[in-house]
Amino acid sequence: MTDAPTDDHGFAAWLAEQAGARLLEVRATSGLEGEELKDAGDAAAQALLAELLALHRPHDAVLSEEAVETHGDSGRLNAERVWIIDPLDGTREFSEPPRDDWAVHVALWSGGALTVGAVAQPALGETFHTGVPPVVPPSSSERPRIAVSRSRPPAFVSALAEELGAELVPMGSAGVKMMSVVRDVADAYVHAGGQYEWDSAAPVAVAAAAGLHTSRVDGSPLVYNRPDPYLPDVVVCRPALADPILDFIRRHGTD
Repeated sequence: MTDAPTDDHGFAAWLAEQAGARLLEVRATSGLEGEELKDAGDAAAQALLAELLALHRPHDAVLSEEAVETHGDSGRLNAERVWIIDPLDGTREFSEPPRDDWAVHVALWSGGALTVGAVAQPALGETFHTGVPPVVPPSSSERPRIAVSRSRPPAFVSALAEELGAELVPMGSAGVKMMSVVRDVADAYVHAGGQYEWDSAAPVAVAAAAGLHTSRVDGSPLVYNRPDPYLPDVVVCRPALADPILDFIRRHGTD
């Protein structure tokens, strides 16, 4: 695979699509199910992304969910450029064909901030990226919609939805939830149950490029490539919903 785009935005989208194609192949041909399918998908996508990054961006550092040490991995803390990747976000959904709410995340941190992001949803045949920022259509819903976990919707989000007159929309992968706001499937994603940088870096970069609000639940900026990659909370929403959501959290917290 030597025909990679030279610009970082196109390269990130290409990486995500290459990994997505590999994941679709594993899903369709491996004959595996359940945990074995999850593990095979994680391993295949990680191996491919590591190979392609080593080949095409050999001088850059990498932070990946599938190959991480908590502190200082790959010399990334002293690096100027760090790729933050999640080879398979939404392993549960990936292991439940024909579900499509799983994703591949590829982001680039450079000079102290996220500069590039790509989120591929292979089962939908779609890739969202910062090279051509997606245009968010006007909301098609009379009521706000908040994307939440299929199995563990936090209690505070239910209370938030009640106050805002919103409905909850369950789905898988964190990246899929954030892209659901880009796609007008939801209007907000609010999470405070624990995540890591690779869970949000790429979708946050894409959402911000599309003009959406992105922040921590206290309204502070999301900061990446820190010594500890734990980044437990995030808000991605249409700008008009940012103040009501953050005000609710200030008053009620997330416990």
